[in-house]
Amino acid sequence: MALFRFSVIFHRLGENRSVGGSRRKRVRQPARGAARRSPRRRLLLVCEGQVSEPEYFKQLKAWVRNNLVEIKIASEHGVPLTLVRQAEWLKLDAESEARSGADSFLAYDEVWCVFDVDEHPKINEARQLAHARGIELAVSNPCFELWLLLHFRESPGARHRHDVQRMMREHIPSYDKHLDFKRLSTGIADAARRARRLDDEANEEGESGRNPTTGVYRLTESIERRDSI
Repeated sequence: MALFRFSVIFHRLGENRSVGGSRRKRVRQPARGAARRSPRRRLLLVCEGQVSEPEYFKQLKAWVRNNLVEIKIASEHGVPLTLVRQAEWLKLDAESEARSGADSFLAYDEVWCVFDVDEHPKINEARQLAHARGIELAVSNPCFELWLLLHFRESPGARHRHDVQRMMREHIPSYDKHLDFKRLSTGIADAARRARRLDDEANEEGESGRNPTTGVYRLTESIERRDSI
């Protein structure tokens, strides 16, 4: 029987662009018979903290090799509602650029705000606006250090943020200046398991978001996720 050769010609759809100020086109339909995978989801993180939070997520995205995570530090600090409004503006701006460029990949698939409950005002208003605008929240009560601490140990119970920060320094003394991500990376799965249990217990008792809880595990799982179809 004669053998026929078929060649598949791939057309270049435009220059790929990386996340840090440049962006990539979505990958089109793969060749017939090839494994079908959707592009990884494009995420935007808007962080309240200036050191620990952005550094943690920068190192996490490098560790899992996900360059489609963009991290912004909020221009104003201390008011979660302002943080959500800034995230909303960035989300709408990206969607507008996607429409004008006829490229859906310029829009974000997920937009997250990362902040503490601490003693901030207008937490409920921030939650309501985020829900209305399709923005996800990774909120820690009392503070982001709770999430870091869960990499090393079980929850310390309801504590003031200063207590949690002191406990964290027992594991990484200079965490607030520089994170030793190698030490943290081995505990990510444990931290997620512990945080999920705290979340479940709080929800079961009708006290969602109480001290101590942290929703950062949902964000880290999203960063680590490999979407496929």
